[in-house]
Amino acid sequence: MQPPSPTVTDAAPPLVSVIVPTYNCAAYIDETVASVLAQTHPAVELIVIDDGSTDGTLERLAAWGPRLTVVPQANAGVCAARNHGLRIARGEFVCLLDHDDYWFPDKLAVQVAALQARPEVGVVYGSFMPWQRPAEGAAFPSPASLDRSASGSGPDPAFSGWIYHQFLLDCWMLTSSAMFRASVFRDCGVFDETLPYSEDWELWLRISRRHPFLKLREVHTLYRQHRQQGNRVVRPVDYRTELLQRTARRWGLASADGRQVSESAFRQQLARYHVEFGLSHLAGGSRRIGLQSMLKALRACPWRVKPAAYMLAATLGWKPAV
Repeated sequence: MQPPSPTVTDAAPPLVSVIVPTYNCAAYIDETVASVLAQTHPAVELIVIDDGSTDGTLERLAAWGPRLTVVPQANAGVCAARNHGLRIARGEFVCLLDHDDYWFPDKLAVQVAALQARPEVGVVYGSFMPWQRPAEGAAFPSPASLDRSASGSGPDPAFSGWIYHQFLLDCWMLTSSAMFRASVFRDCGVFDETLPYSEDWELWLRISRRHPFLKLREVHTLYRQHRQQGNRVVRPVDYRTELLQRTARRWGLASADGRQVSESAFRQQLARYHVEFGLSHLAGGSRRIGLQSMLKALRACPWRVKPAAYMLAATLGWKPAV
């Protein structure tokens, strides 16, 4: 008698490789690791790339034993750490989790099911919730105490499909909230290690030229907010506007399905980013860079009044509050 043919339910669950780059995150790394190991999806490979920590992070990771793979490297930055993890990951699907963020237990199971149901999709991502202390010095609230139902449920068609044109306005996808087919990185490449900022956004733009995305409204990720976050650092170069202008020159403003942003909307968003960058430098005392940014905002959108007003106020000695 022939054995019965295997059914879909008999198939082994696909392996998901979770890559966590970390550097000096002893205060938060245990909660992040615990959230991965608590996932309901049964096949998870957790790879933590330690980028030269000096604060006890490695000791905390060692306490978890063989349930994760810890790979130390000399400090080379988050892009190099993520790429290191991508080179050794074995999973059919890949997630990149920042070392201070948190996943609810159903995150991987929901996203694996979404990718299996939609073979044309290269990336699935979800909504996220800022995770904030109720007061300075207080503990972060327990994830179980947070209401994650406000964002709704099901796919979000406005941010699904061919969404390159959407990424020309903002970096809508939080790295920690996404799941990728491993084949996407083989097709589109990995993180550009020469970029000190907006490296995730640059990769999403590349991927969105070649693969559809799926946005789920459900919140499966907590995005921890604290003063040591990289996106709170005032940088000498406005990498956002440089990235967007370079991308638009190379590929234009339209996605593969013909949807696009207007030239006016694109220029207005560039002007907003120039103004934000300029204000941060004026607040920090970098008057020259601040004024140059306001001038760039005016060149992008000559009809906007605020950049000119800020320039006039700054020349008269005004400084925005920090």
